[in-house]
Amino acid sequence: MSSITGDSKLLRLGGLDVRVRHTRPPAPPDAPPVLVLHGWGASIDAVGSVVDGLAGRFEVVAVDLPGFGESPEPPEAWDVGAYARFVLGACDELGLQRFSLVGHSFGARIGIVLAATHPDRIARMVLTGAAGIKPRRRPSYYAKVAVAKAGRVVAAVGGAPGRRLQDRMRGRVASSDWLEASEAMRGTFRRVIGEDLSPHLPHIRASTLLVWGERDEDTPLWMGRRMEETIPDAGLVVLDGGHYAYAERAADFNRIAAHFLADA
Repeated sequence: MSSITGDSKLLRLGGLDVRVRHTRPPAPPDAPPVLVLHGWGASIDAVGSVVDGLAGRFEVVAVDLPGFGESPEPPEAWDVGAYARFVLGACDELGLQRFSLVGHSFGARIGIVLAATHPDRIARMVLTGAAGIKPRRRPSYYAKVAVAKAGRVVAAVGGAPGRRLQDRMRGRVASSDWLEASEAMRGTFRRVIGEDLSPHLPHIRASTLLVWGERDEDTPLWMGRRMEETIPDAGLVVLDGGHYAYAERAADFNRIAAHFLADA
């Protein structure tokens, strides 16, 4: 495998040509390498501030997860476990045996599964805007589900006009993440968001830092507090920001994360 100093390049990992950015500090680091995982619909570029902020002190690896950025889609619909197995295999191929992990949103989902199922591989973990806990549903949500189901029935019996009506109904009730996903990735999206990762949380042994935006509307702050209560060794830091508080408050986030990861 060729050496990577900071620019991203495509590498064959897990049978897929995925985009990887791998940075190494000038002096050998004392702490384990850091794996950075982006959120749904994002890429290495979205977590560039984290990679840049940690690169001077740690060996840092960031990957365009399959189906995102410049990496190809998975060969079939994947759940979080499948992504976790891919990431673990990629780390094996990159020579990362024991590493810390920084994950945002969907990337944090993968981190939760990895830390719970392979505790010997994760030194420390920073989760920001972490997804994985089932949201509290309002009555309007179930109304939307009923509309979506009705749309599927109309499409099944109504031919082309029915499918056009279904598309309009989807546009009104579906999330932007689902609408922006390719047809192939929509199956993955359904599997991923349907998983409640709460049962994994008590099995995480790695010290975990939870960093949340106070005004996060995608993964509300109560989810961070629930994770803090459930993960055995966890602490919560709240920043003035939203779901992307790690980028909105990049200097604060990187300072806090670097201090925490240095003690791994």
